[in-house]
Amino acid sequence: MANQKGDLISYRPDIKLLDATIRDGGLVNDFRFSDEFIKALYKTNVKSGIEYMEFGYKASKELFKTEDFGKWKFCDEEDIRAIVGENDTNLKLTVMADVGRCDFRKDIIPRSESVIDMIRIATYTYQMPGALEMIEYCHDLGYETSVNIMAISSSREEDVRKSLELVCNSPVDVIYIVDSYGSLYPEQMRELANQYITAAEAVGKKVGLHMHNNQQLAFANTIEGIACGASFVDATMSGMGRGAGNCFMEQMLSFLKNPNYKLTPTLKFIEKYIKEEREKGSVWGYDVPYMLTGAFNRHPRAAIAFIKEQKSDYDALYQDLLYEIS
Repeated sequence: MANQKGDLISYRPDIKLLDATIRDGGLVNDFRFSDEFIKALYKTNVKSGIEYMEFGYKASKELFKTEDFGKWKFCDEEDIRAIVGENDTNLKLTVMADVGRCDFRKDIIPRSESVIDMIRIATYTYQMPGALEMIEYCHDLGYETSVNIMAISSSREEDVRKSLELVCNSPVDVIYIVDSYGSLYPEQMRELANQYITAAEAVGKKVGLHMHNNQQLAFANTIEGIACGASFVDATMSGMGRGAGNCFMEQMLSFLKNPNYKLTPTLKFIEKYIKEEREKGSVWGYDVPYMLTGAFNRHPRAAIAFIKEQKSDYDALYQDLLYEIS
């Protein structure tokens, strides 16, 4: 078992914060953010000292209609440059590419021609051959790479172990623990983090954390993973993200003792722009239906539909989920 790394007083310079507000938050509003929101978020991340900012997805325009989504579903190079210019800052930029949902050979250009620094590859265990191909391709183009192995709480332990072995033998830089369903408890996070970190450190790779807040444990699981030695941390402004949302960026900035982090710019962004997003009708955050899907280790789609339809018969959802697992 790995020893605890760091304490509550000192800070670990290896820890990097990644703002995933546009990408995970875009799942709430179909990526229809205003340019003002995106520019303000970019400036906020720079001022706050956050190390990475994810703009959205590199989704296939053959599979997804451009008129059905905002531009951050596709993250064309010119759209990112319209926000950041040449990005003459310390903030690194990322996009996510889902295995099977992107035309990576066509849409991902060489790093030397792009303002993007890192490509994050999202995969399920059964898609691992495709993920490895994308990791190799993006690495050879000059990008930093990470891999997010999704839905591990519902995957067979052997499949997770084998996937971890395969990505450790790839040129990927960061391997993410992803609690897709918000179903993990800190004790489980400790076991997973020790498993991932032991494997990753043996081959010189980092481990990242991407948590969902179905059981109000995104922050707890994140700091548990950090204590075990994870060093890349995903968070979003006020937890904005699919369903119950994610770990709160403002919590991470106030928890981590990095003297380069500044909380004030993030708080000012939240009080204006996150408030406006909620007023536009974007809905995310802990609610009873998400607690139920998290407790049952189920995809939150049933809870998302329940809340969208403004239902309130929680026990009916509970009984449906009980029936489903029985």
